Amino acid sequence: MWTNSANSSHPSRSDALLRVHVPVLVEEVTSLLCTGSGGTFVDGTLGLGGHTEAIMERCVPDHMFCFEWDRATLELARERLHPWKDKIEFFHGSFTTIPEALESRNIKGIRGILLDIGLSSFLIEESGRGFSFQRKEPLDMRMDTRRSTTARDLVNELPQEQLKEILINYGEERWAHRIAQFIVERRRQAPIETSAELADLVASAIPRRFHPRRLHPATRTFQALRIAVNQELENLKSALDSLPSCLEPGGRLAIISFHSLEDRLVKRAFMDDPRLKRITKRPVTASQEEIEANPRARSAKLRVAERIWAPSPE
Repeated sequence: MWTNSANSSHPSRSDALLRVHVPVLVEEVTSLLCTGSGGTFVDGTLGLGGHTEAIMERCVPDHMFCFEWDRATLELARERLHPWKDKIEFFHGSFTTIPEALESRNIKGIRGILLDIGLSSFLIEESGRGFSFQRKEPLDMRMDTRRSTTARDLVNELPQEQLKEILINYGEERWAHRIAQFIVERRRQAPIETSAELADLVASAIPRRFHPRRLHPATRTFQALRIAVNQELENLKSALDSLPSCLEPGGRLAIISFHSLEDRLVKRAFMDDPRLKRITKRPVTASQEEIEANPRARSAKLRVAERIWAPSPE
């Protein structure tokens, strides 16, 4: 039985976390990323280690580097992946630190790199940082608590126009102006402190007849604030620029995204980068069977590109 050594008196909690954390598109990732056994692989978004576990079992890499910017998540994944402790090296940091880490170890070519840039189940369910609008938690939303700016800071300190721009640019929220206005009016009375308080405020800002049927009305607002706090799109752009050069010729970069802003960046980079050729012309999505077993997979889109020997002449 896999247990969390930091909380060994409650092994059932670790087992429960593993049941909550179901990695998406595992079969598709391993079939497209693993072009042969051996070599060095990178999981730039380790989470609780589900994808890495599958890669270790099915791709049989000689070595693997795993990056995770939430310390608690990292330690849980380390325990899960203990059987491969001699082949895996763990890093507490985001995927933007991959090139520096590889260079420091004189690693020249990577066979496969995976990024799953969705929000991990552990952060939603266990972190207590206000990622979920269904809980009353401090309005934090930092994936790495070493960062200084929280969602509370943005909500309570930014001018109304800047809040509106965040909601539009990162959440594609049609009610951005009204939501920002409601936030500014409320915080004049008292600071907005919790995720539940913000969720209720956003729901009240959007006329009820326009509430989405399947989503909580605060979904796009929470997405936008989380992206802004963690600079997620900036990080993705940085990775798309630097990671292809980390691959060996024939090495592959696989990226799973969960909303259109990310997917558009990945699609465009894979089309335009002369170092890469697209393996997936269209995004790979989950089967209906997987969606029924794991609803989180519904919005997952996997794109894969391969490092070519030299830039295309065209």
